[in-house]
Amino acid sequence: MNQDKIAAIGLGIILSLLMLVFSLHVVPPGHRGVRVTFGRTDTEALGEGLSFSNPLSHIYDVSIRQETQEMKAECFSSDLQQVDAHLQILFHIPQQSIVSIFKGYDGDPFKSLVEPRVHEAIKEATATKSAEGIVKNREQIKTLSLNEAKKKLNGLIEIDDLIIADLALSKDLERAIEQKMVQEQEAAKAKFTQQKAEIDSKTAVIRAQGEAEAIKIRGAALRENPALIQLQLVEKWDGKAPTYIGGGASGANIILPVTK
Repeated sequence: MNQDKIAAIGLGIILSLLMLVFSLHVVPPGHRGVRVTFGRTDTEALGEGLSFSNPLSHIYDVSIRQETQEMKAECFSSDLQQVDAHLQILFHIPQQSIVSIFKGYDGDPFKSLVEPRVHEAIKEATATKSAEGIVKNREQIKTLSLNEAKKKLNGLIEIDDLIIADLALSKDLERAIEQKMVQEQEAAKAKFTQQKAEIDSKTAVIRAQGEAEAIKIRGAALRENPALIQLQLVEKWDGKAPTYIGGGASGANIILPVTK
């Protein structure tokens, strides 16, 4: 075998190895691969791990992990007060949306898809309440915004959670709301004190009526049975000799003091 054939065979082997190397692609964990050949995108995404491809194709890695992004949104309440919201968005790209997002949207999916829809959703939610209502019902604003953002994305990207990290109002408005909340707390405390006083008063009246009725019943019983007094004295006697003896004008036995 002459040297030219040996060189040709060696070149062929090298080219074959290069083609094999360029045909291999490793999709990392938490990602899916999108293969593009001469501008045509495959309809199905590649799973993670080693993939073989045409050397003329290129495979792009797309993350399907949950990501957290921060954003700020300028909103207005129903009473036209400006509210600046600082949000944290937890989201991920579902398996069925990988190819369609890659083909239809350019750049960062959060910037192109998630952020504008969340911004629109929270503006709609805050517009339904006053500035004071937004501050008092932050969890409700979050729920409304999250549900509306999910509807707008329609499953193209899944928003797992929306966290309202901060709601900033103007300083004057914050002071006014704080002062009103303090006044409401003081009013609630005063109302509680008043209600307690009314209950205590009614309880005292009921107790007095009960005692008066008890005295009336005892008085009637004594009038009908004078011996009841002696019975009560006997029941309360401590076993010691009396220091009072005597009798009343009516003839009833009355204990009178005994002088020593």
